[in-house]
Amino acid sequence: MELRSVEELMDLLYACRGTRGPAGPGGASVDLHDHALRTAALLRRGRPADKELQVAGLVHPVGRLLWPGDRADRGGRTAAVVRPLLGDRVARLLRHQDDPGAWADDDLLSLRQAAEEGRDAVFDAGVLEDWRTLLALVAEGNSRLGAVD
Repeated sequence: MELRSVEELMDLLYACRGTRGPAGPGGASVDLHDHALRTAALLRRGRPADKELQVAGLVHPVGRLLWPGDRADRGGRTAAVVRPLLGDRVARLLRHQDDPGAWADDDLLSLRQAAEEGRDAVFDAGVLEDWRTLLALVAEGNSRLGAVD
């Protein structure tokens, strides 16, 4: 699978709605759609200029939707799915997000912390449509031929 457009990515993110992720430290499972929005919102607050990091936070749960229960290289497979659309940096963040050896990297640590906090945080993180423009900007910036819709 390879994402070719922001619309395809949005469809995938909408499909996360109602899909439960594994239980977090608090014991309750989390809706992947809500978790994606909260993670991205936390990254927007903490690192407002880093659009690619925010996008990585938004799309990080799609691997759980695509490969439920299969943890083997989920980050790498998710990275491969989004790389053509969102670029190498977003793909790298997704590939290494669950690798404790890579957490010395400030970006990966921020992503990991926001993902963990986003599991239990309770706040209005907005709606997915709020992120469409940012996804399009990141995709456009990483498009080789400007063929991203």
